[in-house]
Amino acid sequence: MATAFIAEERRSALLASGFVASLQEPRTPYISPRRVAEALGIQLSRLAQIAGVHRNTLSNPASERLQDRLRDMIRVIMAATELTGDTERAIYWFRNEPILTLKRQTAAELVAAGHTDAVMLHLAEIVDGANG
Repeated sequence: MATAFIAEERRSALLASGFVASLQEPRTPYISPRRVAEALGIQLSRLAQIAGVHRNTLSNPASERLQDRLRDMIRVIMAATELTGDTERAIYWFRNEPILTLKRQTAAELVAAGHTDAVMLHLAEIVDGANG
């Protein structure tokens, strides 16, 4: 049983590292806004809204504010991936499923409003409930 758990943990870690690596702006240390938008299945203009930046900022991946917000999105998606075991399901949840305890807003809406920590707390509470 412990071996299966460890194998699942390793699979989740590999899945996470592969997903995050796929979002890198080529030949830079930055997250690519275009690649994040593609992974989320959204237009760049919608990504700018979620990130809380002007759409022209997306053409400057070195923007610290942009990178901070992209990291927030990825942090939430990766936490959801740990719960679901699947990045695509986590992205679907991030974009579409309202969180009842957070005013029925989606994780994407909450991140856009600057409430990433509330979403992370919600996910931690789910994990604690599952483990408690």
